[in-house]
This record gives sequence, C-alpha cells and structure tokens, in this order.
Amino acid sequence: MPLLRLERLTRRFGGLTAVDSVDLEVSAGEILGVIGPNGAGKTTLFSVIAGSLAPTSGRVWFEDRLVSGEPAHRVVRAGIARTHQIVRPFGNLTVLENVQVAAFTGAQRTATRPAALAEEMVRTTGLGDRAHDYPASLTLAHRKRLELARALAAGPRLLLLDEVIAGVNPAEAQQLATLIREIRARYKLSIIMIEHVMPAVMSLSDRIAVLDHGKKIAEGHPAAIAKDPAVVEAYLGTSAAAAAGAPA
Repeated sequence: MPLLRLERLTRRFGGLTAVDSVDLEVSAGEILGVIGPNGAGKTTLFSVIAGSLAPTSGRVWFEDRLVSGEPAHRVVRAGIARTHQIVRPFGNLTVLENVQVAAFTGAQRTATRPAALAEEMVRTTGLGDRAHDYPASLTLAHRKRLELARALAAGPRLLLLDEVIAGVNPAEAQQLATLIREIRARYKLSIIMIEHVMPAVMSLSDRIAVLDHGKKIAEGHPAAIAKDPAVVEAYLGTSAAAAAGAPA
C-alpha cells in the first residue's frame, strides 16, 4: 500500500482549474520531486494534500485514511507536515520558540516532550547556535532551515517541501540538499518536494512528477524526465524546445 495516494484530485477557483484530475502515489521512504513552470498548480496541490484547501473533487488517501477535506490541523496530526514557499516565522519568538510551537503537535505523535523535540529539530537542521536569535537576524538559508525545523517538529511521516532550496546560493543549496538526504534517512520519512533548482531535484528525487496547467504530463525516473519532449516543451515552449533539439 502506498503511503499517499491521490485519486483524480481537482481544485478549481471559479473558472480556473489549478489542479486537474491528478493521480499520484508516494511510497514509504521515497522522495518524489514535483516540477513544472510557474502557475502549473504545484503549491495548490500541496495545499490540498495538507488540508489548507479542500479539493473540488477527487480524494487524498494517507495509508488507509481518507484525509481529503479534513482541516489542516487534523492532517498534521495524521502525519503530514509542510513547509511554505514564503517563510513567515513568528517574528517576536526566537528560533527555538518558533519550533516549540510546532513541537506541541509533534509531541502528541511521538510521545516526546515538546521542549526536547524542539531542541532536537533545531540541532538537526543546523540552527543550534542560533536557537536564541530572532528570525529577523537570520539569512534566507537559515530561515529556510527554521521552516524545515518547524515542519519536522510536527512529527510527520510525510514531509512536503515547497521550494526549500530555491533562492539560496549554490553552496547553501548543496548543504540543504545534503540535509534533506540526512533527514530522510534519520527519520525514515517520505518526502514530496516542489523545486525549481533542477540539479537539486534531479539528484535528490527517486521519481519526478511534472505538472503543467494543473495536469500531470509526465512521471518517472529523473533521467527519463529530463529527456521527455513534453517536459522540455512545458518549460521552454515549442520553438525553444525545437531549437534545443527535443522532438516537437
């Protein structure tokens, strides 16, 4: 049984179909990359999985539990946590206090004291020496680590990472990619990651799914996805794809 299963998942906003009949599965311990051009529906897909948005139609199964339509706090308690593309920590709380807020949910799942759980996640994400600093003093890369620490403190089995690596310099991107691998191994997590940094998503992912205008247009091993003509066209357009040598 897959850990997560999406069945014809659809989300509409008035006349706009942001996610269009998407079928997708994620296995235990797998990293699934989700890529696609801006506006493809990737973050909306995450929001429906995480319970921030209800689906217009279709279903989300987490193991044998139907979670589609459940509020976000119940989805988190079921074992799904996410990061957000725009990082918005509580500015009046320290790094450790920010993680402690999430740890109260994680402690319910893991039977670990919230304070101990928060301290562990701060250390795990490399923020131990910044634990008592406020978010305003952090670099973008450190704020992304804080966002990751907060999600981990919720005690997930499935982690949804929304552009955790995008926007940082190449050295920081490599460090974050290494951290994601370590977290997957240490906590036996499944991960779905939305990412525009192609070297990172190609090296980290076991499989990749590609969205375009809300539809899944390709799915498979990273090497096959990189050569898929439909994927090249979705990113570059027909004329550019032809110029790049991809079959039109």
